[in-house]
Amino acid sequence: MANKYEQDLDKNEANYVPLSPLTFLRRSAAVYPDHQAVVHGNVSYTYSEAYDRARRLASQLASKGIRKNDTVAVLATNVPAIYDAHYGVPMAGGVLNTINTRLDAATIAFILDHGESKAVITDTELSPVMKDALSLCQSKPMVIDVDDTAGPGGERLGEMEYEDFIAGGDPEFDWRLPEDEWDAISLNYTSGTTGNPKGVVYHHRGAYLLALGNILAWNLGMHPRYLWTLPMFHCNGWCFPWTLAAQAGTSVCLRRVEASEIFRAIEEEGVTNFCGAPVVLNMLINAKPEERRPLPREVQVMTAAAPPPPAVLQKMEADGFKITHVYGLTESYGPAVMCAWHDEWNDLPDEARAEKKSRQGVPYHVLDDLMIADPVTMQPVPKDAETMGEVMMRGNIVMKGYLKNPNATEEAFSDGWFHTGDLGVWHPDGYIALKDRSKDVIISGGENISTIEVEETLYTHPAILEAAVVGKPDDHWGETPCAFVVLKDDAAATEDEIIEFCRNNMARYKVPKNVIFGELPKTSTGKVQKFVLRDRAKEI
Repeated sequence: MANKYEQDLDKNEANYVPLSPLTFLRRSAAVYPDHQAVVHGNVSYTYSEAYDRARRLASQLASKGIRKNDTVAVLATNVPAIYDAHYGVPMAGGVLNTINTRLDAATIAFILDHGESKAVITDTELSPVMKDALSLCQSKPMVIDVDDTAGPGGERLGEMEYEDFIAGGDPEFDWRLPEDEWDAISLNYTSGTTGNPKGVVYHHRGAYLLALGNILAWNLGMHPRYLWTLPMFHCNGWCFPWTLAAQAGTSVCLRRVEASEIFRAIEEEGVTNFCGAPVVLNMLINAKPEERRPLPREVQVMTAAAPPPPAVLQKMEADGFKITHVYGLTESYGPAVMCAWHDEWNDLPDEARAEKKSRQGVPYHVLDDLMIADPVTMQPVPKDAETMGEVMMRGNIVMKGYLKNPNATEEAFSDGWFHTGDLGVWHPDGYIALKDRSKDVIISGGENISTIEVEETLYTHPAILEAAVVGKPDDHWGETPCAFVVLKDDAAATEDEIIEFCRNNMARYKVPKNVIFGELPKTSTGKVQKFVLRDRAKEI
């Protein structure tokens, strides 16, 4: 029998349009053309100008041969160019790959090759590492230099400077929405638990929904003034470049995340909101008197990464910041779980209220489902706040998968759920709380660090026989790498020497802060017992 709701009721151009966050910028440019979209030092752009800049970029990329699914990489601090790229690159049909500015040259080279970048937009301050990366990679992308007048500058590596490049573009460029909202919009690399990072692919539909989900989770009103303390390279800035356009908000750019600059921007730029890892919160509550300024208004803060200590949350709110705690991964476009607040919790004592806020919480409105379950049986754990299980989620804000890595994709999506690899408990009220990470990833200052990668570097030291790395709790960074090493017979090395060796062979944020010498605890089969090492690290 024919379905009456399908008969002669087909999708057409009038009733079906692929979801894409690109429409947010177009709308705000039409509705709020003169409202401030981007502020960077003495420079600012209205929404009309921001839309023109994005279209000029798209026009120029298209004229240089960028086509659908071509990757365009960006290595830049939080400057207008990286904001432009969140629109201009997909407007040209390309896929945006924002690269972590803290990575070493070898890793950047791997990313450029693995993602097959056809073009790269690079901040001249970062020219030394990008120059080395370009010399190491097989692909030879077109290079566009961002010579930011508010930055220290540096060597130009390409034939074009960014502002000159987009000046030649067409502000009326006739960009189109993707043919399918499942089309890729961006590529983000996560270190995961192996040395080589994995390429996480986002689609237009997920980016659109997460951008709106941020508005709902944060109760974000119109025209927020948002300070970019969160790197735009990280999960596309948790999709906030697109969220802000949806609400015609103002992006206040920040090259350096420093306490004095944050307090200055709050006062002078009228900042109402910002995001950041607990390390940013710690920076603010421990700011020196000369770095501080009185808060002229309540400032909304969204925080994630390693679970923030309740004491930090308590101190932040005492200082006038209102905290929203969220949780997510690169694979979920950024935040996908939130500690949705109940008014009755406001009456709790300070410490109890902070304990409630430190939990990760419940699904975003746009995440279909969330559970903590036994990863073998797939049975949900009891909601008793004690039984450990793996955090799992599913829905439209879960990645398409890992680029060129079908085995990892299949494993991540086994049994119809995305397996996060994080361990936690379920409270009786349905809120989840993280307790550990099943594959030993260290989250330091919001960045994932692969213990295997650090161990591999340690094993290249001529004096080291064995090495194991775990996370050590840290009040400032959340956690930092702690190395346990066994030296070879008749070999000698000091803690400082090993740390210096690591500094010369990996990104600075991955370098162990402590090195402990002695035998490694092992099982009967020779496997290192990292849970024992984690307990030892807590005592250091």
